[in-house]
Amino acid sequence: MGLKTKKQVVVGVTGLPGSGKSTFTSIAKSLGYPVVVMGDFIRLEAKKRGIKPTAENLSKLMFKVRKEKGEDVLAKLTVKAVKKMDSSIVFIDGVRTLREVEFFKRNLPDFRLIAIYAPEKIRFKRIFKRRKLRVDDVDSWERFKKRDQNELKIGVGEVMSKANLTIKNSGSLKRFEAKVKKFLEELNHEILFKRSS
Repeated sequence: MGLKTKKQVVVGVTGLPGSGKSTFTSIAKSLGYPVVVMGDFIRLEAKKRGIKPTAENLSKLMFKVRKEKGEDVLAKLTVKAVKKMDSSIVFIDGVRTLREVEFFKRNLPDFRLIAIYAPEKIRFKRIFKRRKLRVDDVDSWERFKKRDQNELKIGVGEVMSKANLTIKNSGSLKRFEAKVKKFLEELNHEILFKRSS
């Protein structure tokens, strides 16, 4: 688990739908690290407005909220939530735009970005498999492609290209879990080394 300190390392996690962002942050969370899920702010807004949380509705609402309240609205809410957390390492699930990355770098002194990559067909299989568990998932190849296009239009591809580290997730869950745990171990060692020097 993260060591308690005032100084935080904040790790943004990005990737296209079905790549493993939520799996990454679930593993981190299971090990005691706090996670802020940016999409939760949109799901909450959908609930307030009485909008059914489907993938299409949430995507449209995300564009609408950004237009109404500014491009940085989700980043501002995220930074506010992160700063309330008393942990040396905090994760942000769902970084989607370069403006968000810039905002995080300006407001979170030790911000890092990780991209989770998985090939298109693997991502579709994962999403199709979990569609009954998540109301905002797609149920056809056409909807999957449209969702990808929306994510790329927002800027996820550009954000992924700016990542400090890319973790490939095209194998088994066990293999991906080992990669995540290795990353967390290295991050904790780095923090301990910085404190002792």
